[in-house]
Amino acid sequence: MSPRPVLSQRVARFGTTVFSEFSALALKHQAVNLGQGFPDFDGPDDVKLAAWEAIQDGINQYAPGVGAKVLRDAIAEHSERFYGHRVDPDTMVSVTSGATEAILDVLLGLVDPGDEVVVFEPFYDSYDASIAFVGATPRYVPLRPPDAEHTAWWFDRDEVKAAFGPRTRLLILNTPHNPTGKVFTLEELEFLGNLCAEHDAKVLSDEVYEHIVFAPARHIRAATVPVLADRTVTVSSAGKSFSLTGWKIGWIIAPPPLRDAVQRAHQFVTFATASPFQVAMAAGLRMPDEYFQELTALYTEKRERLLTGLRAAGLTAFAPEGSYFILADISGYGFEDDVAFCRHLVTQVGVAAIPPSVFYGPEHRHLGQRFARFAFCKTEGVLDEAARRLRAKLPALAAAKR
Repeated sequence: MSPRPVLSQRVARFGTTVFSEFSALALKHQAVNLGQGFPDFDGPDDVKLAAWEAIQDGINQYAPGVGAKVLRDAIAEHSERFYGHRVDPDTMVSVTSGATEAILDVLLGLVDPGDEVVVFEPFYDSYDASIAFVGATPRYVPLRPPDAEHTAWWFDRDEVKAAFGPRTRLLILNTPHNPTGKVFTLEELEFLGNLCAEHDAKVLSDEVYEHIVFAPARHIRAATVPVLADRTVTVSSAGKSFSLTGWKIGWIIAPPPLRDAVQRAHQFVTFATASPFQVAMAAGLRMPDEYFQELTALYTEKRERLLTGLRAAGLTAFAPEGSYFILADISGYGFEDDVAFCRHLVTQVGVAAIPPSVFYGPEHRHLGQRFARFAFCKTEGVLDEAARRLRAKLPALAAAKR
């Protein structure tokens, strides 16, 4: 009798994440790491102090499974303050160990094996894994880059309509979008909401970059669009808005029946999330408007700095409307695909980026092979050094491939 495989079928196709792979390569080759999307600077001192004080005050045991009351109240206050979104903190909010856990909880709570989930490509990689874990089938719809007729990333409405069918249970929406930086407009949200209403589908709206949006784009919370209000689970977290990705404080907001479904999963995934960090995040969400305005200004400057550097090196870089990523067109460099380009970039140029083809399903993977993703959530010195290295070597590489 031959031994059984060690890996279960649900994880067998997943290897080491592309983020881990290229971060390790960056370390090995002493490259400037613009790959993995975490800030190389710290969050607000007041928020860190609030965590320390909570620890000193003995807030170190299990929090309630739905989340500490002080944080749920702060999430509700933040929702009304920024979006006019009225939220009952006791029946509509659950706190999770980061947005990635929240995404899995939503899939576990709302989707059955054999259901279909509509996903825009390129996608955050945990979407694909979470869909696989629950035994559902993804239906992928590609976002297209700006062109002569579109000033921002866009989708073909007929392709979206074709992705919906009688087995559609959920649409995963990410706005602002990682990695394209697209911010979905009210008209687009209404179109998607009408499709979901027609097919009785629910929506997971991943809005973790909600406070990193660049004028004239405006973030619209999907749950505030009337046609989406009763069917949307909003996911967000502290990591991006407060540069504290290691704290893993996320949350979901949803109408009570949907919140209950997600909470039933959450209670058996992590049960509860770190108590002192929940108290600290309540303080963060209650910070004055000036903090969030300064965050936008900070990232606006970083975006322009990296865009300028990429374009000076000869890359066609698309300005994101939100998030802290830039996709650049690498099709003129003669590499087999984006993975080969990014390997060359990290080993020969000394700059790490992420090949985004891994964020596509098999049918559309070729669409991602013409891009590389660069993160600008880095200090000015790091961004400037990356730009210097790119300017020093990329133009000659492009000339050699012509």
